Amino acid sequence: MPATPAHTTTKPTEAAGAAPSTPPPGGSTPHLSRTTAEPPAEAVTPLVRGIAVLRRLTEAGGTLSPSALERATGLARSTVDRITATLARMGYVRLDGRDVVLTPRLMELGNAYLAALRLPALLDARADALADELDESVSLAVGDRDGIRFIHQATRRRAMSLSFRIGDLLPAERTAPGPLFATEWTDEDWRRWHERRAADPEDRGFPAVPPRPHTTDDFERRTADAAREGWALDDQLIEPGLVAVSVPVRDPATGRIACVANVVSHTSRHTAEDLRATLLPRLRETVAAMERDLATAPPPPQGPPPADLATWTAASKQELGRDFVESLARGLTVLTAFEESRAALTLTEVAKATGLARATARRSLITYEHLGLVRHCPDTRTFTLTPRVLSLGFPPLSRTSLPRIAQPHLEDLAAQVQESASLAILTPSAEEIQYTARAVTHNIMSVDITVGTRLPAHVTALGRVLLADPSSPTAQAGYALADEELEEGLRALAVPVRDRTGRTVAAANLAMHAARHTRESCVEHLLPALRRTAALIEADLHVASRFTHVPLT
Repeated sequence: MPATPAHTTTKPTEAAGAAPSTPPPGGSTPHLSRTTAEPPAEAVTPLVRGIAVLRRLTEAGGTLSPSALERATGLARSTVDRITATLARMGYVRLDGRDVVLTPRLMELGNAYLAALRLPALLDARADALADELDESVSLAVGDRDGIRFIHQATRRRAMSLSFRIGDLLPAERTAPGPLFATEWTDEDWRRWHERRAADPEDRGFPAVPPRPHTTDDFERRTADAAREGWALDDQLIEPGLVAVSVPVRDPATGRIACVANVVSHTSRHTAEDLRATLLPRLRETVAAMERDLATAPPPPQGPPPADLATWTAASKQELGRDFVESLARGLTVLTAFEESRAALTLTEVAKATGLARATARRSLITYEHLGLVRHCPDTRTFTLTPRVLSLGFPPLSRTSLPRIAQPHLEDLAAQVQESASLAILTPSAEEIQYTARAVTHNIMSVDITVGTRLPAHVTALGRVLLADPSSPTAQAGYALADEELEEGLRALAVPVRDRTGRTVAAANLAMHAARHTRESCVEHLLPALRRTAALIEADLHVASRFTHVPLT
């Protein structure tokens, strides 16, 4: 059975973040959860600072300059530089010119939470099918203190479409799922909610929603109605035109809310009352099926537990010296110790999985408790991840695409070999390829192709890779070479890019003038670099697509 995401009852002084006590210049009012309370004496200070950097990058959409990070976090520039260098070494950010940019690999932290939760894997097919049937957006949400976070989205593409992303935090009172979660709040939860409302009456601390209009709040009445009726409405509480209806999905073992299923529409298609009358019955049927799925779900497969996940950090410290913050890298590794079959771990299990000393693992877990990323159960002496882990980069990265994933890797490849690199997919007709990403060099004789260009598949190396039958020589060799077939003097080398299932979904290539590389030189000198690039693209794609849909264009 999946673990029920119970609403945490930690005190406000144990909440997440390390923001300065006043908002940065030009920034929004910090959410109440970003308290300035002092961390426990045993907390790992570099880990607190590293999490603050990741959160500020997330709130900024995934990109900030080091100077902007310095202002947003209140940290010294030298500290920001060391933290970003460490995150870059881990593959969690990319140092792109003057900017620090989040990378898809960071999603492995949010993936650890979603895998341990199990709900997306068990219920997303039902949500997707309902979205297709109703032709409306359907989402799954969990409670996060006095807010909600989305863990799955099945959206419809329209001129007026849903912009929320997996991991986005919304104030409970401005959503349809919120009153349902609030039916299980404790007195402490309600006190915290009142404090947050008083400190941030316009919801400036929730970047995913527009500022709150000055209206009378009836959240407590809506919560009482939700408790009585078993469903809840959002009648344009987020913004004008947006309406939604929600029904709780209950854990059959405990009867508590495991998550909430939510159907979202626009007033041009449905009024709130129309949602209740026409869509609510079908939503309830889907929720009943979801609860049956939870009741009959087999236990997660028990694979061998990981061991020594953090052993690489010592080598990185030795190589980079002072620029590598080993305690930050080790601490982040602790989050990846959790998985589908390891939803709740003891201190000993965390230490074994990471290869850290018990004392080191314990300090990381204490830090995460303070930041609201980990919950401790004294009865079982186990730790579990909270929805707040999704605040570490997941929202902006969850809307990435394959071309965006590939672009920096193609640029690195082009700079390395001084030849133009591209990514392409097969068009639906299977007769043409379409270029979706390009990194060009500035040779006197260069390949002049732009993103969006279509070419006949059968005369290009990219097309041959994409069309290759698994038993064909091209597929067996793992690459294709086109020699002056599309155009005289043009030579191109291509390799496949595969998704998590092993299916070829795109191809990467190097294209050049034939005078610069012989056929033999292409295979001997360029193919290894091209294959390494394809492997890097695949690795990012596999992480990004585990719980989100990654478009190919």
